[in-house]
Order: sequence, then C-alpha cells, then structure tokens
Amino acid sequence: MKKKYSIWVTVAVAVVSAIITFQITFIAVDSAYDARLKSKEDSDIGRKLDEIMELYHELYIGDLDESEALENVVDAYVASVDKYGAYMTPEEYAERLADNNAQVEGIGVHVIYNSEYSSIEVVNVMPGSPAEEAGILPGDLIVTVAGKSVAELGYYGAIDLVKGEHGTYAELTVRRGENYGESLDFSVMRDTVTEQTVLHRVTEADKNIGYIRIMSFDAGTVGQFKEAVEDLQSQGCGKLVLDVRNNPGGLLNSVTEILDYILPEGPIVRLIDKNGNVETIESGEDHLDMEMVVVCNENTASAGELFTSAIKDYKLAKVVGVVTYGKGTVQQIRQLPDGDALSISYKMYSPPYSDNYEGVGIAPDIVVEMDESVANVNLYKVAEADDTQLMRAIAELQK
Repeated sequence: MKKKYSIWVTVAVAVVSAIITFQITFIAVDSAYDARLKSKEDSDIGRKLDEIMELYHELYIGDLDESEALENVVDAYVASVDKYGAYMTPEEYAERLADNNAQVEGIGVHVIYNSEYSSIEVVNVMPGSPAEEAGILPGDLIVTVAGKSVAELGYYGAIDLVKGEHGTYAELTVRRGENYGESLDFSVMRDTVTEQTVLHRVTEADKNIGYIRIMSFDAGTVGQFKEAVEDLQSQGCGKLVLDVRNNPGGLLNSVTEILDYILPEGPIVRLIDKNGNVETIESGEDHLDMEMVVVCNENTASAGELFTSAIKDYKLAKVVGVVTYGKGTVQQIRQLPDGDALSISYKMYSPPYSDNYEGVGIAPDIVVEMDESVANVNLYKVAEADDTQLMRAIAELQK
C-alpha cells in the first residue's frame, strides 16, 4: 500500500490503496538547477524571512526548530503559487519515483473503509501478490493489524501499519463468510508488488461488451491495458466500455502510449510552455478497431481527462457521465541539491483538436448522474445493474 500525493482533488469515497498515483508528471533532475536559483538575499521573501528570523532569535521564549519551520514555509509558498505543485522530502520523492515506476512495497491489495464493521475491506487482490499467495480474498474484512484493532487505530493508522518494507511481515486478522462470522489470522510477508491499475471483465449485461477500468496511469498501465484488451477480445468481446471515473492522472508517457495504441495517425496532445512554444506528440498509423464508450465523472482528472478528450476529439467514442475535474497542466519534478524535490507546473497541455480545459473540465456527450441510492458508494461496491453511468454506456454500445 502507499501514500496518496494529490493535494488538489478530494475523492470522498475513492479507493485508498497501495498503488495509486495522482498527477501527469515528468521526472527530471537538472544538474544546472542550483546555479539558476535566485539567492535568498536578492528576494523580498528572503529579506522578510531574515527580519522575522532575527526577531525570533532575539526575543522568542520557546525552542526554535528551524528545519521544521523551513519545511512549513516552503510548503506554504508552493501551495500559494502552484495549485498542483508539491514539495517533497527525500523519502517522499523516493516513494513518488517508486509509484511512477509501478513498483510498491506492501501486500498487494486495493482496499476501502467499511464503516459498518469499522474495518478495512479488501476489494481487489493483485495477481501474484503476497496477499494472493497468502489466501486473502476480495470481500475479506481486515479487523486487526499487528494485534491492534482497526476500529481503535483508525483507517489511515491501520493502513500505515499494513504498509512496510520488503521481507517484513504484516500480521492480520481477517473476517469472512456469512455475516463475517469466520475469523482467520494471516502472516503476510511484504514484497515489492507491481501496481495493478487496470481491471477488466466481460459485462454481465452483454457478453459482447468488455469493461476496462483504468484507475491511474503509471509505468505498468500500458502493458496492463493492452493485455486487458487482448483478453477481452479472446473472450469474444467486440466492444469496450473504458472507465476513467475517479482516475486522478499519472504519467504523461503512460497515457500517450495508450492513446497511440487506440487512436489513428494524428496528434495526441499539444504541450505549451510559458513562452508559448508548442510541442505536439503524435500517434502512429495503427489503431484499435473496436467500438468504445468512455465513462467519466467529476473526479476524472489530468491524464484521465486527456484520455477522455483525445478519444472524443477523434469521434471514436461517446463520453458518458458528468463534467470532469478540469486539470490541464503538466508537472515536472526537479530534485534540489539537499535531496528534497519540487513538483512544479511547467506546461499547459491541450487535446488533439479541442481547447485546453484547465478549470473547465470536459463535458460528456451524454450526461448521466449516478443514482442517489449509490451516489456515495465506492465504485467497487456498486453492482453493475445499479451503476447508472455504466448501464447507459452499455446501452449506447448496444444501439
């Protein structure tokens, strides 16, 4: 399991898992960066901080922790000027790199909070993961971690205890079966797990229609997506529902590789820097020859929006759902001389032919809200027949 990094979009019922990454990102380390830093003494901010620090050293009656103060100041600066920016410690930077590379240390499950039983509910077990090998199943409730009750630890406290280094053990008590009456103890050795960001199945409503959910875009998503398409084709599916609801984004090269696989020859995305310079990423001649519908919601953001808008621009699929989040910027990560790192918004990006949607979002072709009865239920827990957006997408493909 792993920490989420998004500070710009709240998904009230989203999956908390070991494997989710949130923003379109380029990773770069510039050796000349330090030379280009403007000195503190030459800035108004630096002078103001000097004045404040001098007064605190002269007058303050408490203890000064200047390293913590500096971190808070930097966090505040980034948050005030860059909506999608983030300042990271070396540990957070290393975890971000691991996330983007689709490798995480943990037991390999997607989980949500089960408020009825004050427990962690397993909603998906990753193939080949320690959890799968140990015999943990979707639907299991994790009620204790390391001998401590999830109800007492709290959800995120329990999640932190489940996480851990490769080779160490997660001691879990799980309940399953009718009314969760069966209690089982597991000792699961944590390992490096390949992040699973793509789920797929044949729809219950129509065996000719395959369903693919893309939860985020990272280094492993491209291969998983192609495997999902091929598997569904082998099962006789000739049409696809592509679900990017609650997809917060990920790596730019991940989403563009998938779009290159789907789209015919032509532009995929236009990247515009602060000076107005435009870089266009192009798709090759080969493309996916299947009927498709894309499903999105208000928490579809960043790379999820590029995916939606590019397919829509080429008129390859109708888009069903509600207006998306509206993030049309790209972040670049630069490592600082002391090992910290900064994720900074450095380019706008626009779909192949339509306008940039920063702050606006993408309007679906067919507006469908989730039924009130399931509007606040995690998508993992919504039955296909109760999923109004998915059922409308299936109906479009059946026309």
